[in-house]
Amino acid sequence: MRICRFDDHKLGLVQGDEVLDVSAALAALPASRWPVPQCDPLIAAFPEVLKRVAELAPAARRLPLASVTLNSPVSYATKLPAAPVNYLKHMAEAQGDPATFHAHHLKKIEEVGLFLKASSSLVGPGDGVALRHLDRRNDHELELAVIIGKKADRVSEAAALDYVAGYAIGLDMTVRGPEERSLRKSIDSYSVLGPWIVTPDEVGDPGALDIELYVNDALRQRANTRDLVIGIPKLIAWASEYYTLLPGDVIFTGTPDGVGPVVPGDIIRASIENIGEMEVKVRAA
Repeated sequence: MRICRFDDHKLGLVQGDEVLDVSAALAALPASRWPVPQCDPLIAAFPEVLKRVAELAPAARRLPLASVTLNSPVSYATKLPAAPVNYLKHMAEAQGDPATFHAHHLKKIEEVGLFLKASSSLVGPGDGVALRHLDRRNDHELELAVIIGKKADRVSEAAALDYVAGYAIGLDMTVRGPEERSLRKSIDSYSVLGPWIVTPDEVGDPGALDIELYVNDALRQRANTRDLVIGIPKLIAWASEYYTLLPGDVIFTGTPDGVGPVVPGDIIRASIENIGEMEVKVRAA
């Protein structure tokens, strides 16, 4: 299934170029009281919600996909773990441009480890990217995003994919500079997730997906997730060694070569095989 969140508070099932309004499936969510659960309630109850979605779909109201605003399919994440320089060609690209990529950021992923993006930076494709620090270079970074579906604490690599609710396209936007990644990549709207969550059965092997990104119809990035230095199962297991992953947490798995600057007025078009395509407008904050 392809599950989206649209027009702020509605739940949709995407079929072709239509969205089925299955918001009534949200009745499967438990009522919240203080203290609020530390997770995304929709993702925590995903199996029950999907069952209800299937029941509602035949009679659901259908809307043209082009007529709705797609928000982040995850409304709340406790954290956004991210993998730096997780494609060898991107490492080579960065090493060849010392004016843009500072030397102390170019250690191998095995040496530097994962970093965290602020959950407040999470938006959907319909929300767009609002650039800050326009005097500096702001780059796009296309990544496969992994949405965690259940609590994962020190899980094994062999079992890691059992903890995945689904996959989406991620844009790890970044301001270039000497500061630590977590600061430069945690600006509001600098973590774009969408256009929907695709369940694992429809994605297949997450380690064999073609990905590509265009800016204003010019190809910038093209790769396959088989080129990841550290694959999806190991990333999940590695992250869970340091912090418990909770439903709704999103792992940004790393970007290939071809990263480049965007400016207000640009349009980013990103696609990942078996997931779909999303268009993201860039503006000034």
